[in-house]
This record gives sequence, structure tokens and C-alpha cells, in this order.
Amino acid sequence: MKSTSLALKLHPDDNVAIARASIPQGTVVTEFGNIVVLADVPAAHKIALAHVNPGDPVLRYGQIIGFATKPIEPGDYVHTHNLEMATFERDYAFGEDAKVASPAASPVTFQGFVRADGRVATRNYIGVVSTVNCSSTVTKMVVEHFSRNGVLDAYPNVDGVVPITHSFGCCIEHNGEGVNQLRRTLGGYIKHANFAGVVVIGLGCEANQMGALFMAQGIETGKLIAPVVIQDVGGTRNAADAAIAAVESMLPVANECRREPVSARHLTVALQCGGSDGYSGITANPALGVAVDMLVAQGGTAILSETPEIYGAQHLLTRRAATREVGQGIVDLIKWWESYADREKGSIDNNPTPGNKAGGLTTILEKSLGAVAKSGSSALMGVYRYAEPITVRGLVFMDAPGYDPMGATGQIASGANLVAFTTGRGSCFGAKPAPSIKLATNTKMYTRMKDDMDINCGDVMDGDATLESKGKEIFDMLIRVASGEKSKSEALGVGNEETVPWMIGAQM
Repeated sequence: MKSTSLALKLHPDDNVAIARASIPQGTVVTEFGNIVVLADVPAAHKIALAHVNPGDPVLRYGQIIGFATKPIEPGDYVHTHNLEMATFERDYAFGEDAKVASPAASPVTFQGFVRADGRVATRNYIGVVSTVNCSSTVTKMVVEHFSRNGVLDAYPNVDGVVPITHSFGCCIEHNGEGVNQLRRTLGGYIKHANFAGVVVIGLGCEANQMGALFMAQGIETGKLIAPVVIQDVGGTRNAADAAIAAVESMLPVANECRREPVSARHLTVALQCGGSDGYSGITANPALGVAVDMLVAQGGTAILSETPEIYGAQHLLTRRAATREVGQGIVDLIKWWESYADREKGSIDNNPTPGNKAGGLTTILEKSLGAVAKSGSSALMGVYRYAEPITVRGLVFMDAPGYDPMGATGQIASGANLVAFTTGRGSCFGAKPAPSIKLATNTKMYTRMKDDMDINCGDVMDGDATLESKGKEIFDMLIRVASGEKSKSEALGVGNEETVPWMIGAQM
């Protein structure tokens, strides 16, 4: 039965409730002791349920999301004008809540492409990868050639030719962490299971030398990995022609691939949330968490990421760490980001963004607590550097900034063959070569941006679905998309411009 309540209290200890819809000043909220709303409260924003003194904590999800900056009375609108972030100690309780998932009673399969080395793909692309920004135009010329009507008609089993371009690759330390991380990222793309073949295009004089990239990443050239260096072959047109010829030689081989039934344990799903709102931690994120638990029970893998967006909720992950070493890995990342923010004279509370705040999120603590809900409830099995290959199954964490394209780029480089992306404000994100599905947190936005949204999770708030039923719906769609069904972003052609490596280190 649908709820008729005006606001939702998420935990018995909370001293705020979340508005289900906009609540005008003067409204009496009967479900919380006839509290009178003292100011207009937008949808997904917070109403005080109790008196809070300045400096005292405000709780949502039963967790601290910030501290009052002035007296707060029952019925007050709680947001940036009376709530701020502050530091406080947390009990990391390493491993106390670690639950190793029991295998699912009924194994699930999807239709995947099995590569010669046993890896499994959800798409069958040919990639064209730039080593440096200077080769991006040639890369795009090659892809445009194969995008013309009819060029790929003779190869029905090939999903397309994909450009992997970026803005970096030169004027960096030749052997520093910056170039090493870039090589790790590009190497992850070159070796990605969703690419049947790859042409790698360099300029020739860049810091990110192709030979050094191949050596560092253990890449051997051959029939399905072809290098093209613009300066060596005589310039832009010659390089484009050489790369086109290389792709043409790969197409018949790639077209021989056929989908076949494979276990869902071969799925690795990147978890992302962007344009979050006050509903994200109530609807889409916990529903995705249910789907993640189902995937992990099948032996699959989910990659939680965006380290600044778990800030303030890291203790929830350390409690779920499979080992103390894994839990300490999370703590070490948090300390690095604190140091990084201090060094750069920034603030981790810079996130939430203006859009997040307009959607009801006040502090990074509040955003992070909702973001962690994407990870479900199973044990955290590993912690990885950005773009580092994932070597264990189950729920893992990969270090990355909160910028969604940058985080997803690292996750795909780590081996993700699907992306699940929650959004409350609306996102037009896509990511090749890994198909992305987008999960709307609220019905209003879903209806407005239906061409971009794959699933509406707002019906959880509306009372028309449960987290369990919505999680099953998400899981089922992951299986269908992994089997070849196009997501909304794929149908729109989104994903050619979203590769954004995390570039660290000085540009000189």
C-alpha cells in the first residue's frame, strides 16, 4: 500500500526527516507529533524533528551528517544555512560486519563473448586508442570512417569501432607516478575483454612512448594489436590510412565471435553515482546495493569507487572488510585524500556540487553515506589503485576522484564490463567499451529525461516498489544488457567522449 506520509525518517536515531515532496511553510506533519513546518522545504530536503543546539550533531541514516551552526527547532528547514561539516573520530571496527556471500541457489547466465584466453566480454568492439592528445584527431578520423552508413554491415557480430582519446600523454615526468598511472589506464583499455582488437596510435615524440607503454603493461603487438606512429608513417593522412587498414584486417576475425551462455560470475560492474540528490541514498543507491548482493552471490564482481565520495562513511566499509589489511587500505586512502586536499588548499567538502545541494544534500558526509549504499551488504574483498587490474571476485574498492567520467575510466581500465550509474539530477553519461545503465532516483526526473534513464527507482519513494523488487529489476537488466540489449546511452551513441584518465603529477 502506498505511503501517504509527507516525510520519511530513515533511522530511529535520526533528528531529521526527508520530504517526500515539497512541503509549504505552515504544514502540519502529523506523523511526527504534529510538527509545524517553519519554512518552505523542497522535495528531498530535510526537516528537523527535534531541537538541536549549535555544535551538536545532525543525524541521517543513524549517522552524523554534520553539526548545527545555530539553534535548530522542530519543523525547521535544515540545509547549508544551519548545518556544516566538521571532523570527528570514528570506530573503524575492522571486519566486525564482514559477511561472505553465500552462493546463489540458482545460477544465472548471460550471453557473452568468450575470448581465446578465457576472459568474457559483454560487447565486441574494435578499439582505436591514443597514447597522447596529439594523436586524438587521427583516432577520430579512423572511427568516423567506420561510422559511415554501411561500412560495418558486412560484420554483424561487431558492435562498432570505438575511439579512446584523452588530453594527456606529454610534458610529464617520463618515469613518474603520473605517466605510470596513465600507462596503467591505457593498458587496461588496450587489454579490455570488450575489444576484439585494438589499434594504438601515437605521435612519436610524446613522453608516453608507445614502446614504454607496451613494455610496462606486458602488451605484445600482433594481428589484433597494431601500433601506428604518426611521425614514422608520414603524417596525419598516412597514419589514418594505416590505422584504417589495420582495423579492416581485424574485422573478419572479430566477426567470427559469437555470443554463448556463460556464468554471471564473469560480470564486473562499475558502480557510479552522479548528479545525486536527497533521494539517492533512499531509492536508487540501496536498490543498486540489492542488485550488487545478487551479483556477488553469483560469483560476480562490483567495483565501488570515488574515494572523496565515501569520505565520512569509510567506517561502514572498514567494518565490512574481509581482512584487516583490506580495511586499513580504505583508511590509508582516506588519509591520502585528506593530505591531498590540504596540499592543494582545497576541501573534500567541495563535493557536494551545487546541483547536489539543490537536490537536498548538504555535506559530503551526507552524500557519502548514501553513496556507500550502492555497495550492498557483502564483505569488502579488496582495495585497488586507480586502473589496477581486479584480481579477486566480490565487492572491491578502487581509488578514484569523485568526477564520474574519471572514476568510470579507471573502473573500466580495471576490467569492468558493465557500468551501473545512479542519478537524481539527471545524467547523460555513457562509457565505451562498457555499456552503462542509468538509474533515476526520483520519478519526476525520470519522466523528464526518459530518453536517458533506463530504470526509475523513484517508485520506491512513491510506494509502488520495494528496494528488493527494484534491485531484482536492476539485476535482470544488467543481465540483459550484458547479453546485448542496448542501454539508453548506447542507443543515443553516448560514450565516445567520456574517457577521462586521472592525471596526477606535475605538467611541465
